[in-house]
Amino acid sequence: MKLKTILACISTLITLTVTTHLQAQAWPNKPVRIVVAFPPGTPGDVTLRTISEKVSSGWGQSMVVDNKPGAGGNIGAEIVANSPNDGYTVLEAPDTVFTINPLVYAKLNYKPESLVPLTALVTFSQMLVCHPSVGVKSVAELTALAKTKSLNYASGGVGVPGHLVMEMYLAAASIQMTHVPYKGPAPAAQDLISGQVACAFLVTNAVAPHVKSGRLVGLAMSGRKRSNLVPQVPTMQEAGIPNFDATFAEMLFVPKGTPPEVMQRMYGEIEKALRLPEIKEKLAGIDVEPVGSSPDEAAKRIREESERWAPVVKKIGLKLD
Repeated sequence: MKLKTILACISTLITLTVTTHLQAQAWPNKPVRIVVAFPPGTPGDVTLRTISEKVSSGWGQSMVVDNKPGAGGNIGAEIVANSPNDGYTVLEAPDTVFTINPLVYAKLNYKPESLVPLTALVTFSQMLVCHPSVGVKSVAELTALAKTKSLNYASGGVGVPGHLVMEMYLAAASIQMTHVPYKGPAPAAQDLISGQVACAFLVTNAVAPHVKSGRLVGLAMSGRKRSNLVPQVPTMQEAGIPNFDATFAEMLFVPKGTPPEVMQRMYGEIEKALRLPEIKEKLAGIDVEPVGSSPDEAAKRIREESERWAPVVKKIGLKLD
């Protein structure tokens, strides 16, 4: 009886192994849907559309980009978390969806652990910009003004990188500004340019042209490096905020249990595309830095960034319904 049980178990394991291998060999036999958790024009969205032709050619099937923005990326994450783990539905979102959202949202309609990192596509920073009518030309001047005058700031939504970075700055400078969230960075930038709101941290490619034209004033970059689009704008550390670093990554995630062979093939073609000189040149034009990390490296980033941001979120006291 024991022998029959052992043989049955062995047979089951062999069947599962063979099935998984065959699934991996067959993948992909239909288009792969990439659910982008933020609106068109954001760094991850633009990156995917930049590499889509190369990756689709490598896969032998189309990459379909499907924007499902809202709730700081949670709507898109929920869609993919509830999808089959067959490699045909992938989430694209900034790392904040997994490093910040579980810390600040009281309730999520999905389990973050039901999704696993596939790769970090690119890293990016935010630029602190203000409307010229605010009358400041440096972070120091903005800090001083905020201590004497009521100001507001825009963001692409509650809990998104721009919101978080601004709250980091406000806490570090011991000042307050009123948050005005928008449904994505594009409408936030539009109202900022028109002077409806005073300042914002927004992705560089969205605001750099307006800084160059004088319609906005660039004060500082959130990350460790200056932007290659507007190199005259200092980093927050250079502008006098010690130890300030807010660099984010646009990443891909798949449902837990996706066959490792499928993940490897999927990641391999993406990494190959990100290394191409012409792709690097295009991505430099939107001020993002290609990464193409392995699934293990991507998972390590999420762990490290979660540990780094947890005390910051606690200090800020950011909580969302």
